[in-house]
Amino acid sequence: MDSIWSKTCQLAPRQPLRKPLQCEIAVIGAGMAGLLCAHALQQDGHQVVVLEANRMASGQTRNTTAKITSQHGLIYNKLHAALGPAKAAAYGAANEAAIREYRRLVEQAHIDCDFEECSNWVYGNDLQTLRQEAETAKHLGLPADFVERPKTPLPAAGAVRFIGQAQFHPLKFLQAISEKLTVFEQTPVRSVEGTVLRTARGSVRAEKVVFACHYPFPRLAGLYFTRLHQERSYVLALEGAAPTDGMWIGADGEKLSLRRWGNLLLFGGGGHRTGENTEGGQYELLRKRARELFPNSREIAHWSAQDCITPDGIPFIGRVSAGHPDWYVATGFEKWGMSTSMLSAQLLRWLIAEARPPEADVFDLGRAHGGVLAGLAHEGGHAVKNLSKSLFEVPKCTVEHLPPGHGGVVRLHGKKVGVYKDENGTVYPVNIRCPHLGCQLTWNPDERSWDCPCHGSRFDCRGNLISGPAQTGVNRRPESSKP
Repeated sequence: MDSIWSKTCQLAPRQPLRKPLQCEIAVIGAGMAGLLCAHALQQDGHQVVVLEANRMASGQTRNTTAKITSQHGLIYNKLHAALGPAKAAAYGAANEAAIREYRRLVEQAHIDCDFEECSNWVYGNDLQTLRQEAETAKHLGLPADFVERPKTPLPAAGAVRFIGQAQFHPLKFLQAISEKLTVFEQTPVRSVEGTVLRTARGSVRAEKVVFACHYPFPRLAGLYFTRLHQERSYVLALEGAAPTDGMWIGADGEKLSLRRWGNLLLFGGGGHRTGENTEGGQYELLRKRARELFPNSREIAHWSAQDCITPDGIPFIGRVSAGHPDWYVATGFEKWGMSTSMLSAQLLRWLIAEARPPEADVFDLGRAHGGVLAGLAHEGGHAVKNLSKSLFEVPKCTVEHLPPGHGGVVRLHGKKVGVYKDENGTVYPVNIRCPHLGCQLTWNPDERSWDCPCHGSRFDCRGNLISGPAQTGVNRRPESSKP
């Protein structure tokens, strides 16, 4: 289930760390955010090393729809109400500056990455809400207007349009940006003590550390397990679908997403909290809608992505905490990781230089307005519920009840385990408690994976780690066997 970006651009491999080293700044994570941070800091004259657990762009970057926009759903009315006009305007201005910086880098270095300017649209049927969003965004200085009955294959009474946005091929862009960066692949960071990063391949001593690894893995610093959850979404690449002008996403209902790349239409949706899976599968729901909307199209690829979600919809970018003044973080990008990755790189380069631009307070981890506090309470309750389920819920099913090709929580040899049964009847039992904080994993039929509904860690059907914040796989039960 590779994305079209992975299919059409293979990044050259980098060597793993071979021995201990020292550097000025260590960046953890070689996705869009980490590599842009490293690039910006290196341009400022800093000595930077990037440490990547897998391959460059092997996480969420390769699975994005690659929209570069300051229009993050219907957010500006909410920001205006929660933060006031000055901070809402600063949020929008920072994201608009990110678009301009992408454009500058592409033009300056003549990067062939299919960079294309276009409009972004948020469509829906609540005309009053859409009009109000457009008016607020325009008042905040953003390139917004309202369009009634927009030309789209999706049912929409109206839309908010932002002009001057962009789309591109993210891996082709990173191929150029990363060329002169020092990146060590296959080098997972297991712990950070002060400014010493421990890996299985040696330690790295740095003066400053940037966590750009999607979901920060330190448990106590920043208390991210109370501040973040993760959500999944799904994409089909369709050939033969009617072309669409610009980039689109719904404000209500299905919240379907559209953008084109060449002769392909990227058709996305089916979002849900990681771990809260449906038996029918999200790909099938998308395929059904594709047949209805684009009856002459043909699917040539499908893939999924995972996004970190904050309580108030604003990323966390800045110093991790007062107790860790040399640790910096960029996380919680929601579904807008392209603009906010660039925004993170620009903001962190200023903070590391001991400057504090006006937008810093908007993204600060210490913000405590009502939306954040309500979200903290919700996440805490969700975690307690799932921990209780992990400890006390007794499975009703035994392994014999599982059909081939399915997984679930069952009783096996008198114990509660997670089991995947392949098409030949071989079972693969795993420990059903997530090693991050102990929540009970659930089976994802779309990806054939075990997912954590608390914080979004994912494991393959045999228990190997796919993505964090967990740093290890789930302990396997006795050897795979026939039931």
